[in-house]
Amino acid sequence: MTKPILSDPITLRIPEDVLADIETVAQATERSRSWVIVRALRAYLQQEGAEILAYRRGLSEVAAGEVEDLDEVLEDLKRIASDKVA
Repeated sequence: MTKPILSDPITLRIPEDVLADIETVAQATERSRSWVIVRALRAYLQQEGAEILAYRRGLSEVAAGEVEDLDEVLEDLKRIASDKVA
């Protein structure tokens, strides 16, 4: 397995109770604190963060003019639905 490309180190202050939980998980899994934190951040980005990222992508698409006219989309849906019924 290849090692991931890492960023420059960052400094992070977190509440002591959260750090204690991170330490406990790291010890129990025989992993580093960094590994636990990266896993937690990835989980966040796949859930709540994904919605925020999708929203930002949508705003960028609208700003770039990458949009569909709603009336045209609705007409296409009506046509597709009526083709399936017939």
